[in-house]
Amino acid sequence: MVRSYGWFAAPGVAPGGGAAVEGDLRPELADVGRLARRGLRAVIGAARAGERPQLSRILSDHLGAGAGAHDVVEETWPGYDHVNVQAGLDAWLADPRRTWELVGIANFQHTMFGLGDLFADEGRHHPMGLRPGNPATVNVACGPDGEVRPCQRCGIYLVVEGEVRTTMLVRGASPEFGNERVSLQIVSSDPAAAPRVATEIRAAALEHNVFRGQVLSFGQEVFGHRQTLLRFHRRPVLTADQLILRPETLAEVQRQVVEVARHKGRLLAAGQHLKRGLLLYGPPGTGKTHTVRYLTSSLVGTTVLQLTGNAMHLVAEACSVARALQPAMLVIEDVDLIAEDRGMHPGRHPLLFQLLNEMDGLAEDADVVFVLTTNRADLLEPALAARPGRVDQAVVLDLPDTDARRALFELYRGSLRVDTSGLDDVLARTEGVTASFLKELLRRAALLAATRTPEGEELAVSAGDLGAALDELLDTRNAMTRTLLGSAG
Repeated sequence: MVRSYGWFAAPGVAPGGGAAVEGDLRPELADVGRLARRGLRAVIGAARAGERPQLSRILSDHLGAGAGAHDVVEETWPGYDHVNVQAGLDAWLADPRRTWELVGIANFQHTMFGLGDLFADEGRHHPMGLRPGNPATVNVACGPDGEVRPCQRCGIYLVVEGEVRTTMLVRGASPEFGNERVSLQIVSSDPAAAPRVATEIRAAALEHNVFRGQVLSFGQEVFGHRQTLLRFHRRPVLTADQLILRPETLAEVQRQVVEVARHKGRLLAAGQHLKRGLLLYGPPGTGKTHTVRYLTSSLVGTTVLQLTGNAMHLVAEACSVARALQPAMLVIEDVDLIAEDRGMHPGRHPLLFQLLNEMDGLAEDADVVFVLTTNRADLLEPALAARPGRVDQAVVLDLPDTDARRALFELYRGSLRVDTSGLDDVLARTEGVTASFLKELLRRAALLAATRTPEGEELAVSAGDLGAALDELLDTRNAMTRTLLGSAG
């Protein structure tokens, strides 16, 4: 139940909240009536001032006399966990043994206060300007495709469970005012109940965590207060035949990631650990990201966390989420970028060493796999050699050979009609190119076919279109383009 409160308009305020407009000040007979009504409103307002709800009175009425002397128990979470706190709180309140009401707080935005402060009403006005009001919510992402959940920004829950009465103040993070954590403060008529309630809600927030089994990426607000954000992504659908790797390479990757997850029960029973690290390395454009997408697709039900770009320093936060929501896979692409990055504060060790420390800190039975990708394995080798065992398997992804290029060609052309009579020559001329190069080759050939095909006719790529597109890409003028596509030549 949500409780809201109405208020009388203050004397001298026009309907709608506007002040009366000063105009002709000559007295009229009607002014006598206006003055009488204004005086009457002032008298009624003063008489009923004691009847207006105050936060302290609401709390005292709910908890009983002396409630302000009870201890306040507080639990806090990172700001990005707001949606999980709300999910846990909603689940806890849904227990049929409990009834509850929700009271909003007006003017909370610019004020730092706790539940103990709300007992400090003095007369008509709270010293901090706080008063009962309508509950304020914010929609927070709780799944891919724009799924959101309304979460309380600031509100008081009045809970009754048998003979025990509990009051809870929930506040979302306010990074613009220096508060980056979600808080839940609890006071109960039974002093022993508040710690129990805090423990139960923390457990419920973990049990009903909306991040579990999702594909997430860590990031930050580009502008504003650099608040940590978690974004949801739709889990890709990718089969093994869409991943063009050598059979032995694919087997290595699957064994280290997918097979360990599949046989984790038997491995643990045999005293073997589950935590593992996989390093995918090789030239740009050889399929490292595509391989990660395949692993993400294969591990349905596993929480996948991705760290890229300016979120690299959030290694500790990402590892914390992975530990809590295992089975989990933590993906750090282009990990060489943090090999020399010393984090956000002077004197910190490079972020790579922080990552290795986090990997080492996991329990042996933690079902967490770290997948690292890099184009510069030489930058990582000294650090990994100094910390043996963090990465258990390094897999090189080479440039595709002739058979792989043929398979990639078939994959990327899809339903596009292509004259393959000159394909052997194309494959011979593309030695040392990447998958990205072949994908762009087919797109350019299709564009050439579109320019010579009348509207309404089915698009068909001729051998000449394919050859012309390849000539264009191999031309010396496109040396930079080939570099951007990851090709060696």
